[in-house]
Amino acid sequence: MFKKLLTFAAAFALTVSGYVAAVELRADHPDTYVVKKGDTLWDIAKRFLSEPWLWPEIWQANPQIENPHLIYPGDEISLAYLSGRPVLNVKKLSPEVRREKLDAIQTVPLADIESFLRRYHIMSEEEKDALPYVLGVEEGRLYGTSGYMVYARGGNLQEGDKVAIARPTVRYAKHPHPHTGYPRLRRDEWTMQHGLRPKPSGMEWAYYAASDNGFEVLGWELVELTEGTVTRSGDPSSILLSAQGVEVQKGDVILPKNEHPFDLTFMPHAPRSIPEHLRIMAMTDRVQYGGRNDVIALSAGSEDGIDNGTVFSIYSPGEVVRDEVRHKQRLVSSMPSRKVELPADFVGHAMVFKTFDKVSYALIMDGIRPAQLEDELRAPVRLQQVAQR
Repeated sequence: MFKKLLTFAAAFALTVSGYVAAVELRADHPDTYVVKKGDTLWDIAKRFLSEPWLWPEIWQANPQIENPHLIYPGDEISLAYLSGRPVLNVKKLSPEVRREKLDAIQTVPLADIESFLRRYHIMSEEEKDALPYVLGVEEGRLYGTSGYMVYARGGNLQEGDKVAIARPTVRYAKHPHPHTGYPRLRRDEWTMQHGLRPKPSGMEWAYYAASDNGFEVLGWELVELTEGTVTRSGDPSSILLSAQGVEVQKGDVILPKNEHPFDLTFMPHAPRSIPEHLRIMAMTDRVQYGGRNDVIALSAGSEDGIDNGTVFSIYSPGEVVRDEVRHKQRLVSSMPSRKVELPADFVGHAMVFKTFDKVSYALIMDGIRPAQLEDELRAPVRLQQVAQR
C-alpha cells in the first residue's frame, strides 16, 4: 500500500517558531480496524499514524452518538477521505446496547498509572499547611493500621466523613542551574525533622527538592496511605482506619476521599504551547533513569497550558567534550575552542495523564535510550525526523 502524505495546519498553535503539523499515515495502515478488549487509544493511533499525537486531526466524532469520542471493544474504525484529507470514522456494531463509560478503551493502560491517579496529589505550601493532621494513634502507639483509631486536629471534620490519610513526601522545585555541579535535589529540613521518608514500596519518588538556594518551589507531593471514617467530630476528632495500607503516624494529613479521582478518556495531542525550561524533575523506582511505562514528574502544569493527553519529546542534553583532534580546520581562528557541546539527544515520547497547577505527571510511551533527571521536553517529533536531522 503506497504511503499517503497530506499536510495541513495543526489544530494546536505551538510556540515553537515555524512548527507545522504534518499528518502522515503509516505505510502499513489498515483501512478498517475492529477494536479489541485491551486496546488503548495510543495503540490504535499508532496503527494509523506515524505521529499518534495528531489523532485529533483525523478523528471525526459522530455528534448523534452520546459521548462520541469514546471508543469501545467491538467498534469498527474505518479510514476515509474528506476534502482530500484522511479522517477516521467509527461504526458502532451494537448501537442498541447501552454501554457504560467505564467500558470504553483507555488512552493508556490503567495498570501503569493507577496508583498515581488515585493516591498522588500536588499542593501548594499554603494548601498543605491548611489540612487537618494526625495528632496521634490510640494507646500512644507510634503507628496505626486498619482497625486502629487515630486522632486529628484542624479542618472541619464531621461524623461519617470518608477521608484519606496522606503523607507529604516530596517538595518539588525548579533548579536555577540545571546540568551543573550545583546541588540539584536534596532532603529538606521539614521532611527530616518529621521522619517522613518514603516507605520502601517502590511507588515513591527517588529525590527530594529543597526550597532554598534559589529554588522556585512548585508544590508538595502528598501520597495517600490508607482510608478512614470520622467517628467523632471535635478538637480532636476521631478517625477509624478502615483499609489496609501504609502505617499511619502523627504528622500525617487528612484529605477528603475522592470517589471519582480520574478520567482516562482524554486524547493524545500535540502541546498547545511549550513551557520554557520544561524538564523531568523525578521518576519512579529509579534513582536517575527511566524507560517505557515509567512515570515522570514535569516542571509545569495546567497554569502553563498543559492538560491530559499532551505529548512531548524527551531530549537529553548534549555532553561537553574536549576536541583533541589535531586537524588543521580546528586550528584556524573560526574554531578556536577545544570544548565542544554536542547536540541534545532524542530519548523518546511522554504523554501527560494528570496535571496540577505547576506540576504534571506523564508516562514515558516509547524511547530509544533511558530518560534522565533534568532531561528537557520539547515539541513531539517522530524517530524518522530525528534521523534526518
